Amino acid sequence: MRYFLFSDNLRIVLGFSLALFISMVLIPSIIDIARAKSYVDTPNSRTSHRNTTPTLGGIAIFIGSVIAFLMFVSVAAIPTFHYIMASVLIIFFIGFKDDLIGISPYKKFLGQVIAALIVIEFGGIILTNLHGLFYIYPITYNFGLVLSLITIIGITNCFNLVDGIDGLSASLSILACAAFGTWFYLTGQFDWAILSAGIIGATLPFLYFNLFSRRNKIFMGDTGSLFLGFIISILAIKFNESCTGISGTYSIQAAPAVSIGILMIPIYDTLRVFVTRLVKNKPPFTPDKTHI
Repeated sequence: MRYFLFSDNLRIVLGFSLALFISMVLIPSIIDIARAKSYVDTPNSRTSHRNTTPTLGGIAIFIGSVIAFLMFVSVAAIPTFHYIMASVLIIFFIGFKDDLIGISPYKKFLGQVIAALIVIEFGGIILTNLHGLFYIYPITYNFGLVLSLITIIGITNCFNLVDGIDGLSASLSILACAAFGTWFYLTGQFDWAILSAGIIGATLPFLYFNLFSRRNKIFMGDTGSLFLGFIISILAIKFNESCTGISGTYSIQAAPAVSIGILMIPIYDTLRVFVTRLVKNKPPFTPDKTHI
């Protein structure tokens, strides 16, 4: 009844448009506040930019996306939506604190584990079938829980780690959401398509300011990259699980492989950097300039 006046197609368009509008309006104000309060990223030995640049662009991405979600996603279609939003808030505050005053890697990791367990245990975002990957089909609940936890934390940090080159994390997020969102739309899972469209809409204005604006350039910070990676990990697991019960034109038999293909660049880059650092006897989370 809530969306009696809105068709599914219109909800997707409105969700995308609202997220885009809010993000576009917020970013200039966030830039002014970041400059006034010195929330800026200063060039150093491990950065690729040359000028002091405001951070906290992820706030606009988060607010634009979440407001669009709350306005146009039907709780009837996603009954565990409130658990997803609760976990998203945890991820947001972890990134926000890290951008403002810093946070220890252990607390950051613990917060991610708690957020991931919420969406797995209460949100129902859990892997139950590998669709023949490594010749494995249905998996046990315990194995699915562990694998889902690794998937969520892994993808979340992949997008966080590649956020060192202008536009990289944002553009990869848009491409991933476009791929997953298109499939959700074609298979009639419109509310999951709205989640994807909201992310795209909120990220596009940031991408413009980050890549093309010289006077108002801004970085997303951990606030944005952790949020984007976390949402995309949820979309990836939902995509894999949805493929289990779908047949016909849009049925995908090798869903995990397709998911890995969509997310190949951040996954490959993270694994390559981790291996390179370990070979050089450096901690894998040590920041540097060796990303692709």
